[in-house]
Amino acid sequence: MTEMRHIRVERTGDGVGVLTIDRRERLNSLDVETAQDFRRAGLQLARDRDVRAVIIRAEGGVFCSGADLKYIRDGGDGDELGYLQPETKQRDGGYGEIFKQILEYIHSTISEIRRAPKPFIAAVDGPAAAGGFGIAMSCDLVIASERAWFEWAYSKTGLTGAESSTFFLPRLVGLRRALELVLLNPRLSAEEALRWGLINRVIPDSSLDAEALRMATELAQAPTEAVGVAKRLLNHSSGMDRLDVHLDAELTELARIADGNNFAEGIAAFFDKRKPEFESE
Repeated sequence: MTEMRHIRVERTGDGVGVLTIDRRERLNSLDVETAQDFRRAGLQLARDRDVRAVIIRAEGGVFCSGADLKYIRDGGDGDELGYLQPETKQRDGGYGEIFKQILEYIHSTISEIRRAPKPFIAAVDGPAAAGGFGIAMSCDLVIASERAWFEWAYSKTGLTGAESSTFFLPRLVGLRRALELVLLNPRLSAEEALRWGLINRVIPDSSLDAEALRMATELAQAPTEAVGVAKRLLNHSSGMDRLDVHLDAELTELARIADGNNFAEGIAAFFDKRKPEFESE
């Protein structure tokens, strides 16, 4: 089995598993390899009977900034024209296929997180944007450092939401506030996210990892079957049986939009550090 370069898995002796994203040189953004390894690690921990609670965290003061836009702009690892400058590449059909490759791995992991009969805790330090926002929202509990912030972010480059964000947002904060987050795209501080109901607790920066481990250890000592059943019943009450269908719809729509002119303009504007000029499609 190949070694994972940007994902680390650890197990404590107290029934806690820790999944760490460490691609800090790219702000813990997701390329296909990292997304694939995230899924591999997530499934390992979700299905390990000796692991009774899981922490998802990251290194480098950034939780996750979503898909790696530079990687997507440059055509991904499999592009035989990778040695060329981005502007000289011939792209057939836009960027949707690369997004699909990344999202298929992340979406299947999110589905596994929700089905697993054990709690998953997101320990968010620094930015959680786009895909990072969605991953955090899919966990059972979310704690954040004081310096953390949360942003939906997709619309900045002309995209729609994915990574379960449009599924969980109205369930967490209500439809009205979900629409505000999606349409106006405010950046929420940790304290604002707490007030909105997106997260459970705000923790001093230096204490985040210790508090996540304390919570996970406490949960790992709880009656496993009772915790799993309670999670399943709460999932059922909130319509979680529709999650997979919704994830498929998110993937289909985002990939379609990523093949369009507005995302091409959005990603160009992102790297040019200018305001995009979107057209009416």
